[in-house]
Amino acid sequence: MPRRVLTGRVTSDKMDKTVTVLVDRRIMHPLYKKFIRRSKKYAAHDEHNVCVTGDAVRIVECAPISKRKTWMVVERNGRTLGDAPDAAIAAAEAHPAPPAPMPAG
Repeated sequence: MPRRVLTGRVTSDKMDKTVTVLVDRRIMHPLYKKFIRRSKKYAAHDEHNVCVTGDAVRIVECAPISKRKTWMVVERNGRTLGDAPDAAIAAAEAHPAPPAPMPAG
């Protein structure tokens, strides 16, 4: 089964070796066809505590590290982290980052 790769923003870095990542996604309402924003927070493993609040990160699914942590940070602000496992980096590279949204106006 392929590993899932998500892109989000760090909302908390207060824990040791753990960051909270907010992942936004847009879904279309089935009846009204309006796009709705849905978001979810994930606890991700950050081995060397390099991520800070506001960083754009890519996380990849991994084996459970603790009760809540089954994700690992592999990329921070567009740069691959050196401590990430090769398999996780390969999975992240197989899924390119989505393009930046166009400004409204």
